[in-house]
Amino acid sequence: MPGAFRSEIEAEAAAAGVAVAVAAHDTAALFTWLNGLFVFQGVSDVIAAGYARRHGLPDWADLTSRLGPRRPACPHLATVEALVGCGYRKTARTCAEPRRLARCPLPRLPLRKGSLNRAAYGLYLFIRDHCPGGDFVAWLDAQLAAADIGGRADPSLRAAALREGLLAPLVVVPGVSRKVWSLALATLLLGTAHTRPTTVLRERWTAAGSGLIVVDTLVHNHLTRTGVLRRLGCEHAYGPRCQAEDGCLGVLAGLAVRIDARAFASDLPAYCPRFVQHALWRFCSEAGWGICSGRRIARATRCGQRQCPSYRECDRLALVEATAEDPLGRAITARFRIK
Repeated sequence: MPGAFRSEIEAEAAAAGVAVAVAAHDTAALFTWLNGLFVFQGVSDVIAAGYARRHGLPDWADLTSRLGPRRPACPHLATVEALVGCGYRKTARTCAEPRRLARCPLPRLPLRKGSLNRAAYGLYLFIRDHCPGGDFVAWLDAQLAAADIGGRADPSLRAAALREGLLAPLVVVPGVSRKVWSLALATLLLGTAHTRPTTVLRERWTAAGSGLIVVDTLVHNHLTRTGVLRRLGCEHAYGPRCQAEDGCLGVLAGLAVRIDARAFASDLPAYCPRFVQHALWRFCSEAGWGICSGRRIARATRCGQRQCPSYRECDRLALVEATAEDPLGRAITARFRIK
């Protein structure tokens, strides 16, 4: 239900202990929670959750003891910026400093793949070196305050400024994309804004969380099938451009300008691209209406669902071109190329 959008996020944050952690400025708890979201990259939720349940998640105190005040076992563990060149791969047991690998603490984390180990250490080093006193909540407050152009400004420009104020520095953490950071921070900010101690902080966290857009394949494919990306001259393959201003993110941000989210949920700000993105996701997802999805529409076939409420306005484009060998496009011969 649209009206439950905010309350569902708050309930999720409360159940995960995030609301309590934010109120207490408990960086250690937030560190573990964030790593618990990172593990869902590149694999099904069931597999990721099962692996994390069996092997555990990174612990702040554990990484503190592994790194400690001593000179790091590898120069790539000195800072988060240095860690970008680490190159550790779990399956191949390789890295940029193979002679140091036996003494390096990074591979000892029992995570599913090497990029998650790098993400855990990267987040730890980022918080240690860039968050005064190791306080991640205080860092969020400071970044948002510095980026905020004021509540009277154009809401779309303000949301973009707040979004970049957080994402631009955080993308230095290896193994964590803008998409994943947007998902994590949207839950964190929208789900705990009500716990912040002042009206200014509550409003700013809400505005920032509302402007964080997460574009997955369902949303991207919907914008492609409907012809929205073609009409706006920004066709592209699913990938990094989806989270860019000249890609899916920019399209959704512009669409949100024309939609007053308060008409659907009174506890949301008028400008809420996160809500618009989520509504499109539910329209496509099996967890929602499941209408505009690969289960109902073959990749190389135009949609024929006349019962769809958008049927008459939709361009009903195929995602890929059919071939003589594969008329349904299951080989995924991409029609679009990243520009």
